[in-house]
Amino acid sequence: MSDGSVRLHGQVVVAGNAVGAVLYATQPLSFWGGYDAASGRITDTHHSLAGETAAGTALVLPATRGSSTTTAVLLEAIRRETAPAALITRGVDAFLALACVVGQEMYGRSPVLICVCEDAFRSLADWPGVVVEEGTLTRRER
Repeated sequence: MSDGSVRLHGQVVVAGNAVGAVLYATQPLSFWGGYDAASGRITDTHHSLAGETAAGTALVLPATRGSSTTTAVLLEAIRRETAPAALITRGVDAFLALACVVGQEMYGRSPVLICVCEDAFRSLADWPGVVVEEGTLTRRER
């Protein structure tokens, strides 16, 4: 790349553009009881991101854990504008996808949802920030 940028490519699940600090975890997150839709904070005390605020970030998770209540919690966060700007996962997560699609329909907004391969997922651990444009992830310094 002539501009020196580090870029990755992912599969677009829910399209859009986003910019945010990378909030990275290797363990799945249960949004039900693990994410506070009122504040955007991760409240699961057993999760590596406990206490972090994910609102407006690029939340990088392998997947979600738990049931379809993930959809309800993320949808409420979208309504309150406390959702992450982007969700980047290792595979298509149906619960996240459903919340994003419904958020687009009901509120005209949602996080971008991208899934990436294992190697790309691991490399995001060292990224301070990311710009997501049409499935391309570009490293961004804070």
